[in-house]
Amino acid sequence: MERKVISVTQLNMYVKSVLDGNPNLNDVFVSGEISNFTNHYKSGHLYMSIKDDGAVIKAVMFKGYASHLQFTPENGMKVIVRGKVSIYERDGNYQLYITAMKQAGLGELQLKYEQLKAQLEKQGLFDVKHKKPLPKIPSKIAVITSPTGAAVQDILNILKRRFPVVNVVMCPVQVQGELAAPQLIEAVKKVNELEAADVIIIGRGGGSIEDLWAFNNEELARAIFDSKIPVISAVGHETDFTICDYVADRRAPTPSAAAELAVPDKDELNNVLIKTKNNLKANLIRIFENKQLGFKALMNKQCMQNPYFSVVVKGQSVDLLENRLNKAFENIYAKSNALFLEVATKLNSLSPTNVMLRGYSVVIKEGSVVSSAKQLNCGDEIKIKLSDGDKNAKIIE
Repeated sequence: MERKVISVTQLNMYVKSVLDGNPNLNDVFVSGEISNFTNHYKSGHLYMSIKDDGAVIKAVMFKGYASHLQFTPENGMKVIVRGKVSIYERDGNYQLYITAMKQAGLGELQLKYEQLKAQLEKQGLFDVKHKKPLPKIPSKIAVITSPTGAAVQDILNILKRRFPVVNVVMCPVQVQGELAAPQLIEAVKKVNELEAADVIIIGRGGGSIEDLWAFNNEELARAIFDSKIPVISAVGHETDFTICDYVADRRAPTPSAAAELAVPDKDELNNVLIKTKNNLKANLIRIFENKQLGFKALMNKQCMQNPYFSVVVKGQSVDLLENRLNKAFENIYAKSNALFLEVATKLNSLSPTNVMLRGYSVVIKEGSVVSSAKQLNCGDEIKIKLSDGDKNAKIIE
């Protein structure tokens, strides 16, 4: 059996399609050490190899992704990279196309965090279109945090200072340890079930990745995503990011900032009310003054000063209009009468009676007017109609 011969290009294209079509190779996390690093300054692309004790793979990070790096890669640096495996068709080398890179040494928790973040992001839980707006003036705020930490005091102090009339629903939970995640999840679901608040603040103070790990729980992320009440995440310090921060409707860098996001400032509201009141008052005064000017202008009119004079003036106008109407009617009547007489004269001149007065007559046979001698035969009885009467006759010749 003769085998089909393909070109090198076709072979590389096929291998590329196989690699690109494998979902296990489209989003992988790889740890290793950077070698053969080249920063292509003109294009902005980064070229390197990622190796460990047993193997090496070529890798490239294009400019669009490289611009987001928070550090400068270099040879010998241990990293965790995320990307896809494909083939560079021209050279036939399979390589890793990197989309994200972090320095290694952060341990297994960091890798789990990155994997869960990638999974939930791919499922759309971080999509901006799902973010719910915060109410401008909430009446109740649920605070899910430790009842003994500094974070809760910061939140309560800010809420009291900015908007003391708001009702705070405290949801005390553990924020660290094995029981923390289940309690956080239960609190989010309970507040939604009871519709106990207009906004939820969930968070804690800063700490290590181990301390904050309860806020990287997948079930907690889904509970926040499913929440019908807007959620503000305030976990750790400004540089700390958790899964909870990404899935929440708003992320606050600190618990204090979360409280500021949740409620308006009473002083700012008061200033707005004062400004609105002043604007309303000024508008009412302006409307009143305009109406007053209009009323004065109306009262100064002649008809208001001397109503009888206005009646006399209007009466004169009516008389003038009546005279004009009479004259117009007389003109129309005279023209119409003249036209009638003219037409009547013309019609009278064409009248058969007038014609017969000049000696003409009309011959009628069997009720019809005779217009030709051919219509008459000897012996026919006819009627001759003259201007002063009718005569019966008979055709004899």
